Amino acid sequence: MEISRVTRTREEAKVFYNQISRWYDLLAGTSEKKCWEVCVQKLRVQEGEQVLEIGFGTGSCLLNLAELVGNPGRVYGIDISEVMCEVAQEKVKTAGFKDRVGLRCGDAIHLPFDDNVVDVVIMNFTLELFDTPEIPILLSECHRVLRNNGRIGVVSLSKKQDAKVMIRIYEWAHRWFPRLVDCRPIFVEEAVFAAGFQPVDVADLSLWRLPVKVVVATKK
Repeated sequence: MEISRVTRTREEAKVFYNQISRWYDLLAGTSEKKCWEVCVQKLRVQEGEQVLEIGFGTGSCLLNLAELVGNPGRVYGIDISEVMCEVAQEKVKTAGFKDRVGLRCGDAIHLPFDDNVVDVVIMNFTLELFDTPEIPILLSECHRVLRNNGRIGVVSLSKKQDAKVMIRIYEWAHRWFPRLVDCRPIFVEEAVFAAGFQPVDVADLSLWRLPVKVVVATKK
């Protein structure tokens, strides 16, 4: 089964997320939270660890991660939307985590980090925003920046062989309205393991009656 391609440009994606950033938490924040909370729990983030979130959006998960790593740890984030970065930075400052969270605005396809520098990488509804040929490139970058035995956690809409009516409708909407329906289901489990990660845990969830996978794996 083929995965739908991403036809929207990076600039179009940036403009779209800049436009919805101030209302994103109302649109999707609560519904997505239950999924990334499962991922964070399975990653078992420890005090003192270095964590990178790719596509942090409005920063809700960043705050949870910052609390877990404590004062000795550090949380990094990268997101393509300048306004999302502003919203997240405001949350970080209000929560009192400014000294342990560092955010960058940029394209994650080339991560601006050295090799083997973080203990954990997490992506929440971000991997499926990249076009199909870019997915292994991004996962390779994640592999590069992770230390040996580091963990990766990915939350993504999931493609299944026996696609239900709801997912077919969603894929149709993604194909014809890519600027509005940006995520599309992918074979996330297979993509992560093909990038050289070793499986640790996989969970099946649901979001708006769409299948979601939470995949946790390690770098060996």
